[in-house]
Amino acid sequence: MKYSKVNHIDTIKAAFKGSNENYFKGNHIFLVVSIFLLMSLSNFANAHGMSEAEKLSIIEGGNLRYMWLGATHMLSGYDHLAFVFGIIFFLTSFRDIAKYVTAFTVGHSVTLIYATFNGIQLNYFLIDAVIALSVCYIAFANIDGFRKYLNINTPNMLVMIVVLGLIHGFGLSTRLQELPLSEDELLLNIISFNVGIELGQISALLVMLLLIAAWRNSDFFKTFSKITNYGLIMAGGLLFLMQMHGYEHAVNADELNVSEVSTPKLSTVSEMSDSATATVGDKWRDTINIVIPARDGKEYKLMVNKDDAFTFKWETSGELLFFDFHGELAGDTSGAFQSFEVGTKSESSGSLTAIFTGTHGWYWKNNTSSPVAITLKVKGDYIAANNSGK
Repeated sequence: MKYSKVNHIDTIKAAFKGSNENYFKGNHIFLVVSIFLLMSLSNFANAHGMSEAEKLSIIEGGNLRYMWLGATHMLSGYDHLAFVFGIIFFLTSFRDIAKYVTAFTVGHSVTLIYATFNGIQLNYFLIDAVIALSVCYIAFANIDGFRKYLNINTPNMLVMIVVLGLIHGFGLSTRLQELPLSEDELLLNIISFNVGIELGQISALLVMLLLIAAWRNSDFFKTFSKITNYGLIMAGGLLFLMQMHGYEHAVNADELNVSEVSTPKLSTVSEMSDSATATVGDKWRDTINIVIPARDGKEYKLMVNKDDAFTFKWETSGELLFFDFHGELAGDTSGAFQSFEVGTKSESSGSLTAIFTGTHGWYWKNNTSSPVAITLKVKGDYIAANNSGK
């Protein structure tokens, strides 16, 4: 990567040995940047999060919906944006900007398309933790940290941006696979999402370039550049710790505990139901066999009183289904519900302690061209809900 000829020793001197006016202005910049970074950190932890409204609207949406979701996802993906910001920070020529941004685009596009098309999934806390370290890496390179602190030459930046782009692509793919994807139009869905990602990236890039161009003409750009890149290292490090904390304390499929949901999120969805047959098993109280028709969805519910608990396990023969495990308050007629787990899987299991009295159950969506059979097993304190035909 080509850097401007910035003497970092002079940068430090300019920050701390200038006139009183310069000192005040330098610290003013530091204050503004610090506040911005701290405000952003609350969003960093959920940089890839997709709202329940997005997940539900995409079910019936077309490829334009995937494109729009890709664009908005990139614009709210602060770790991706921070990485791009670090890439272009010291680049001044259009040729260099195009070269390095293209390297990042190629990297994340390859893994986004390949991993999603082949159903390769990684733990999103872990992949986001590595992405956080990539932000630290690019900022560390910007301050010439390899030479100054490690006494080694900076690795080939073009190669590293491609490699780190591949990692970012896995993060994007992991989130995309939370959505229901059409089997017949799978590749087109993925490409549409990726096109949206690139459109969002271009939009953000234009704003970044304008801001950096304005700052570069300032007398305090050296001070600003040092503060910003050290700030990116700090933000990336904190984000890494937050993601690892999330990984250590995340609710897993075998220990689902609704009490860990901090804020109930209510959405509106048209009511659906399911007809199923139930038999009593030795270990499980009920075993329910459900068939989800091709290109269709079904729902199965249990009535559960507040503070009562039940254990469940459902599985297909390997086919992936989009599902929403959720609950609805008893007596509520608005269609509002609270989601506990949403994803695309072939099986799920765990236990749940109800935080309100109402129906609790699953909505499954089959996007394939063939019916999919589900075996659902449940036991605990519940009353079989009304699961009449759809």
